[in-house]
Amino acid sequence: PMLLGFKSSTVAGECVSAIIASGIIPVAIEFMDKPAIEVCEAFAKAGYPLDVEALLIVEVEGSTDEIADLIGRIVGIAKRFDPMVIRVSQSPEQSAAIWKGRKSAFGAIGRISDYYCMDGTIPLKRLPEVLSKIDAICKKHGLKVANIFHAGDGNLHPLILYNANSPREMASAEEAGAEILKLCVEVGGCLTGEHGVGIEKRDLMRVQFTEADLALQRRIKSVFDPAWLLNPAKVFPLEGR
Repeated sequence: PMLLGFKSSTVAGECVSAIIASGIIPVAIEFMDKPAIEVCEAFAKAGYPLDVEALLIVEVEGSTDEIADLIGRIVGIAKRFDPMVIRVSQSPEQSAAIWKGRKSAFGAIGRISDYYCMDGTIPLKRLPEVLSKIDAICKKHGLKVANIFHAGDGNLHPLILYNANSPREMASAEEAGAEILKLCVEVGGCLTGEHGVGIEKRDLMRVQFTEADLALQRRIKSVFDPAWLLNPAKVFPLEGR
């Protein structure tokens, strides 16, 4: 893998869009903003740069020559966005450390704060705009946010930090989360990328789907689950059942 560090989350988002727009489809493009970088580095000692505002972890695959070519092309694209750091792993040990930091990210955040993990998906070209608006939404509610997500497929995982012992902060975290998911739909995305729809998002289904859409989905469910025994009270808004 390689590390690309940038002076802002917006610029990092623009770089992601440019990489995908070039036709390169990396195995992974993982995004971490400064709050996430600092917490993960303190936990995993992965060697992440601490003077950047956003970090991309990019991995490609192929033969040795193909990997070298792809890395060269990605570096060329990244340089258009004035990166503060460009670092390519030089050993299996360095690669393992880089991924250890990312894979332990949620646990590392959990050491310092309760968090509410979102799971919206957006078109990549809207990534810079959405990152700015996520930050504004959380600030409006008096909360902090750490962004750690799969940037290559536009699957966002903002971690809204809050105090679970504070009813006010719990309510604010849920309100901020709902606003973020509505934002994802507004820009042409959807409510979920990989976590699905349970209780948390069921009342937001009307943001993405019409009543006709939901009626059809309920009919399909009824074919395979006539008594509605599977995942009761999940997925669909409770009204109209």
